Amino acid sequence: MNDDPGTRALRVRRGRGELNASVLAALGRAPGPVTAGWVRQHVDPALAYTTVPTTLTRLKAASTVVRCRLGGAVVWSAVNDGARLSLDEERWLRTRLTACEAARPGAGLPARRSLDEATAG
Repeated sequence: MNDDPGTRALRVRRGRGELNASVLAALGRAPGPVTAGWVRQHVDPALAYTTVPTTLTRLKAASTVVRCRLGGAVVWSAVNDGARLSLDEERWLRTRLTACEAARPGAGLPARRSLDEATAG
């Protein structure tokens, strides 16, 4: 590794919660459920490959995003009060959550509650 200050890239530490906010903002701009790679490209392509999936997994644990399999890919979508889901996205998410719950009872319950709250009204 070259530690010459003239060739070393400037590393700026993100503020607390800044990456989470950037990931959620990218998901909010997404055309629908997207892969972690899509999110990485729209947040910061210089991020380590594992950074975005780790962040998405933590956001899923907080019931802020939902993860589903679509064929061989894992796709993510924001599910929170600030998210505006189209009817097609909402239908798609509810169908996928039902399938996830059928395979593992209760697995999609936190995400389903968040989806219900986000689309209530």
